[in-house]
Amino acid sequence: MILDRLLKPRPAKAAGAKLYASAVAQARSAPLYATMGVRDSLEGRFELFTLHVVLLLERLKAQGDLAAETSQAVFDAYVRGLDDAFREIGVSDNAVGKKMKKLAGAFYGRLKAFDEAAASLPDRTALGEMIGRTVLEERGEGDAEALTTYVVAARQGLAAQSLDALLQGEAQWPNP
Repeated sequence: MILDRLLKPRPAKAAGAKLYASAVAQARSAPLYATMGVRDSLEGRFELFTLHVVLLLERLKAQGDLAAETSQAVFDAYVRGLDDAFREIGVSDNAVGKKMKKLAGAFYGRLKAFDEAAASLPDRTALGEMIGRTVLEERGEGDAEALTTYVVAARQGLAAQSLDALLQGEAQWPNP
């Protein structure tokens, strides 16, 4: 019985890993940096990875048990990705835990801020302000309006995609 469960494919885990990989690939799109002004740094990449994961989690929210499992798998892959990145750049084992705790707090703060900003849509003011504070790091640089337009399009695009496709790990992202 236990062996059967261990050997049984975990569709939510596989789908979550694929969705996270698609979010990472999209967050690395050159136009987000070159055209929209996101800083190509650890912080800028963290913000874009986080934003794309948040968009996926929002789409999967309240869509049933398999969506909840897939959402958790996306988040788990995100956390593993951050942990792996720290280790790759040489952060010590002792320091990784502290850094991960700090980033977890940042993630939940971003998630809450996004949810609050999304609740005010179609008025895009709050979303644009949130993007300026987080993704553009309050630098007064970058094209917050273009990035807000992109986020709205990504959100609408994910909402239009079938839940079945998402639960298979297939996500389509707009061109930035």
